[in-house]
Amino acid sequence: MNIDTNIFKIRSNEALPSRGKILISEPFLLDATFGRSVVLLIDHTEQGSMGLVINKQIPVLLNDLMVDFSEAEDIPLYRGGPVSTDTLFYLHTLSDTAGAIPVGNGLYMNGDFDAIKKYILNGNPITQHIRFFLGYSGWTGKQLSEEIKENTWLISEARRSYLMDDTHAADMWKRAMQEMGSKYVAWSRFPQVPILN
Repeated sequence: MNIDTNIFKIRSNEALPSRGKILISEPFLLDATFGRSVVLLIDHTEQGSMGLVINKQIPVLLNDLMVDFSEAEDIPLYRGGPVSTDTLFYLHTLSDTAGAIPVGNGLYMNGDFDAIKKYILNGNPITQHIRFFLGYSGWTGKQLSEEIKENTWLISEARRSYLMDDTHAADMWKRAMQEMGSKYVAWSRFPQVPILN
């Protein structure tokens, strides 16, 4: 029986990055921020790229940091990346929010925070509608393109259904990898540190 050893070679799928797509880290990336991460690209230009790591929840609620939300339902908080970690960013589906930046697939970033706050305090649903992040991920010039050439990232279409799903954030990397097809299903099962297998 012949075994296809090419299945174990980690190679980028050579798709082009653009706003609204997701970056999926390769299985063996040992990095506290980006290992097993899914990053939504907010922007990608010749000057650089910006994204939000969307599957790394931190062990504190937004309710604990903002007194205005102390009585609201629990609001998870995510580590968006290593840049500006003292700044709050928010991804949402509220298209009529003034100043919001369209990301694609019915998603928007930031905009009028008072409108977001009013939406929450009026008891509207947060799950599937708003995600909050501390910090963002940034790449200068051609840095991201170089990382893609080095097979650090796979690029896929964003699926709003799981990007905004707080209940499965911990499994998002595996799910995103599996949705890319059969070869990637095998990759999704690789241990991050093979020696621990």
